[in-house]
Amino acid sequence: MAGESQNLVTLAGQNRTDAQVGRHVVHTDQPIQGGGEDAAPTPFALFLASLGTCAGIFVAGFCQKRGLPTEGIRIVEKVRYGEDGALAAVDLDIEVPPSFPEKYRDALVRVADQCSVKRAIQAPPQFAVRTVVQP
Repeated sequence: MAGESQNLVTLAGQNRTDAQVGRHVVHTDQPIQGGGEDAAPTPFALFLASLGTCAGIFVAGFCQKRGLPTEGIRIVEKVRYGEDGALAAVDLDIEVPPSFPEKYRDALVRVADQCSVKRAIQAPPQFAVRTVVQP
């Protein structure tokens, strides 16, 4: 799926930023101790949440295709940081109810492992940041 897309990020006052993503607006802020109002998640918290929610979409799709109930399935995301504060590891635990068929449990891991966000991190894109004067 080669192509290009564009999001528009605007400064919304103090340490808040808003991103127009298609028809949706995603709000971010900083915690109070970081100079924000804590009115929304931080951009990094949204990044981490995108990993878990992406895996969740893949798990939900797997279950729906097989007519398996999704009630009671949760993904617990555990994040570890290194001594320098950098992200060191992310663990995703897919919790299923006891009634979830055992024969599909390993398959849930394999399908969640295909998450697009995770794959993008594993094969990082090139980034270009520049200042552009508006017309």
